[in-house]
This record gives sequence, structure tokens and C-alpha cells, in this order.
Amino acid sequence: MTDDVKYPIFDAADHIATADDAAILLETALEDAADDPGALPAALGIIARSGNMSDLARRVGMSRDGLYRALSEDGNPTWSTVLQVTKALNLRVEIHPEPRSA
Repeated sequence: MTDDVKYPIFDAADHIATADDAAILLETALEDAADDPGALPAALGIIARSGNMSDLARRVGMSRDGLYRALSEDGNPTWSTVLQVTKALNLRVEIHPEPRSA
């Protein structure tokens, strides 16, 4: 018996509905960034795909294709691009000291 059931391809962008969802994804990506420097750009790419990529690219000042490339799995965006994208998404990157262990 063959299994003719077709399953949709999972895309995390389909599950980012609010700014809180986006912030949680970015916080997780920042935690992973020490071991995976591509985690933050990849997370931004997911968030960007969850909305209107053309509008976001316009607000960032890039072409749509350029933004897709920069935030792709193989992309290597500049820190400036990362900050421009987060700002355009109404998000902010913050750094806080970790509590010292006793």
C-alpha cells in the first residue's frame, strides 16, 4: 500500500503573526548566534517573509531581490542591514548584562 498523502512544506514564516512572535524568534536566534552566526539573519528572513517583502525592502532602502539574498540561508548581511531591517519591522536589538552567578 502506498501513502498518497501529501503534506505541506513547513515554513516558519506562516506562523509569525504578531510582533511578539517575531521578537521571540529573534531572541532565540540571538541566543543561538554564538554557535551559528547565520541564526539572526535567517530569523530576520523568516520574519520578513511573513509579511510584505516588497514593502519591507522599500522601507529598508534595498531591492526586494537584494533583501531576499541578504536574509537568505547563504546571505551575509552587514550589521547596518540587520539594524535597518529590525527598525523597519518596528523591532529593536538590545543588549543587557547577564546576571552573575554566585
